[in-house]
Amino acid sequence: MRSTKISRRYAKALMSLGREDGSYRRYGEELKEFSSLAGPGGELSKALAFRLYPLEERRAVLEAVLEKSGLSDLVKNFLRLLLKKERMAALPEIVDYYDHLCDEISNVIRASITTARPLGEDAVKRIVAALKRMTSKDVKAEVVQDASLVGGLVVRVGDLVLDGSVKTQLAGLTESLKRSEYS
Repeated sequence: MRSTKISRRYAKALMSLGREDGSYRRYGEELKEFSSLAGPGGELSKALAFRLYPLEERRAVLEAVLEKSGLSDLVKNFLRLLLKKERMAALPEIVDYYDHLCDEISNVIRASITTARPLGEDAVKRIVAALKRMTSKDVKAEVVQDASLVGGLVVRVGDLVLDGSVKTQLAGLTESLKRSEYS
């Protein structure tokens, strides 16, 4: 997860306010919704983040969008603050870190499962269940395909990497053979 100190600070501040009034999940969803609307490289993102445009013009654009949105007042004020402090470009990082904070509060951990071939739904459920037993947390899994693994799978949970790929096994065997040649 890529996150700067500034993005973390803003995410923590919003989380603190959200926990006070019990609406932290809602704020996270609203922030994510706005961020996807103002996605990186999009016209709205450029209009709000580029300092080439005067602040007043960017504020007018933001206000027009906020007026049409169904966002809570707190999130609207948060977005206004980001604009005022010239932090609108950090919004994707803030959303990522806010999601991370929500996961911590909810006792959820994210796992990345990389496979050479598509996994069946049953196999994914068994892997998630094993990870849940191992970590004592609820697991949100993302399955990605990578044909270069040849076979097997690689599971990443936080800093833990479980690599059962054929590619890694072949690399280990190759290394072993090289060492035995020079012995």
